[in-house]
Amino acid sequence: MGVCMCLLLQIYLVFPSIFIQGTAGHYSCCSFFLPSPYSVSVLKHQGSITALQMGKVCAVFGGSRGIGRAVAELLAEKGCRLAIIARNLDVAQSTARNLGAGHLALSCDVSKEQEVQRTFEEMQRNLGPINYLVNAAGINRDGLLVRTKTEDMIAQIHTNLLGTMLTCKAAVKVMIQQKGGAIVNIGSIVGLKGNAGQSVYSATKAGLVGFSRSLAKEVAKKQIRVNVVAPGFIHTEMTAHLEEDQLKKSILLGRFGEPHEVAQAVVFLLESTYLTGSVLVVDGGLQLMP
Repeated sequence: MGVCMCLLLQIYLVFPSIFIQGTAGHYSCCSFFLPSPYSVSVLKHQGSITALQMGKVCAVFGGSRGIGRAVAELLAEKGCRLAIIARNLDVAQSTARNLGAGHLALSCDVSKEQEVQRTFEEMQRNLGPINYLVNAAGINRDGLLVRTKTEDMIAQIHTNLLGTMLTCKAAVKVMIQQKGGAIVNIGSIVGLKGNAGQSVYSATKAGLVGFSRSLAKEVAKKQIRVNVVAPGFIHTEMTAHLEEDQLKKSILLGRFGEPHEVAQAVVFLLESTYLTGSVLVVDGGLQLMP
C-alpha cells in the first residue's frame, strides 16, 4: 500500500490534471478504488477504460431523493460505484457529491427511450458495465378517476410503468453480456390492495408487479434476477401532505416507515442470489389491518 500511494503521489506531482472529477473535452473521469480509506481518480480516454474496476456498478433512477437516495447511500457504504439519475441534474449532482468520490450524476427523462439509452452509454463509459439497477423514479397525481385529467393519467403511466420498462430493457442488454445482474423495481402497497383516489397510480404499480414477474421469467436463464419492493407509507416528499396521525392508526406498527428501512429491503433483494420474481412488502403491517 505504501508503494502504491507513493507512486500515485509522484503521478499527481507530475500530472496534477489527471486527478479530477467530471468531464472536459474528449476526456472523462472514472474512479479507481484502493482499499479504504484510499480513493483516487484516474483519467480515462473515450472508448477505453484504463482504471481498475472494483465494486458493483449500480444505476439508481430516482436516486436524488427519498427512497432512491437512501438506497444509493446504503450501496455506497457497501463499496458500489453509483450512477445517480434524476430529471433535475443539480439535485443528482448534490447527492452524488455527498456520497463521496467516484460516483456519477446524470439527468434523464425515463419515459424517453433515447434519453435512457444515452444514459446507459454514459454510465458504461464512466463506470463500466452495470451490475445492479434500481428503479425508484415515480410520480403520483392523486384524485378520483372521474376528476383525473387524461394528461395526468398518461404522465403517471409513462414515468411509473413505461419508464421502468425502458430502463430494464437497456439494463438487461448489458447484463446479458455480463452474464448476470440484479434489478429491483420500487412498487407500492397500493398496487397490491388498491386505494381510493389513487386508481391510476395503483394501476401503474400493479402493472409493475406483472411486468417484473414476467421479466424475471424471461431473463432467469441469463442469471439476471428481477424483484419488486412494495413500500407502504414512508416519510418522503410524496407522503408529506398526508394526515399521518390518522393514517398510522391503520398500520400495525403504528408509524410511517423511513426511507432507509426500505433501502435495506432493496439491497437485500439485490444481494440475494436465490430470489427472483418476488414482491417484498415493506409496510409496517398495513396490509394485515382490516
